[in-house]
Amino acid sequence: MLMVYITNPSKEKARELAEYLLTKRLIACANIFAGNSMYWWEGEIAKEDEVILIAKTVEENFDALKHEVADFSDYQVPCVIKVPVVANQQFVQWLRSEIRT
Repeated sequence: MLMVYITNPSKEKARELAEYLLTKRLIACANIFAGNSMYWWEGEIAKEDEVILIAKTVEENFDALKHEVADFSDYQVPCVIKVPVVANQQFVQWLRSEIRT
């Protein structure tokens, strides 16, 4: 099982992306959180409000998910980070029942 960390410019964009990925059955569920980011961009430190989408899926879907996010994203360099996790078996079974691989 994976949690995929994806940054978005707004809550609306994060919700649209989550719904899109859910509709395509690439993820089973998502959590959305407001956050603040600081990073190097074009030689300067940027400070931005961002919205973090944590999507839950399986390894088999990561490549397709990366491509869908790249196509959907408004960012020039989308952030899509996979984080392998261990979860309780009931949750993993439910997750697998809700996605397509």
